[in-house]
Amino acid sequence: MVKRVLFVCSGNFHRSPTAVKVFKDREGFEVKSAGTSFNMPNPISAELVQWADKIFVMEEKHKEFIAQKHPEAKSKIIVLDIEDNYSRDDPQLKAILKEKLESYFNSP
Repeated sequence: MVKRVLFVCSGNFHRSPTAVKVFKDREGFEVKSAGTSFNMPNPISAELVQWADKIFVMEEKHKEFIAQKHPEAKSKIIVLDIEDNYSRDDPQLKAILKEKLESYFNSP
């Protein structure tokens, strides 16, 4: 069974799209990204929240935002504690994402 993973940051420009790029080719996983800002190209939606088995958010404020609008999602949200200090595809950001998520993506 495929695990569906949603990555969320503020604008969906740097951190969450980078996470998708890092993990998109992992067998057994489907990954998507979204942002909490509604004026962005891919805002978080009820459909995305329902679609996801696990939601990895970059900061606590993203968890609070999603939990307020979608309380049913609270149990599947994990905060990664990655501040908005990186550009898309930043090698340091990729290394941090791999370090924090490798065990999840390698578990059966």
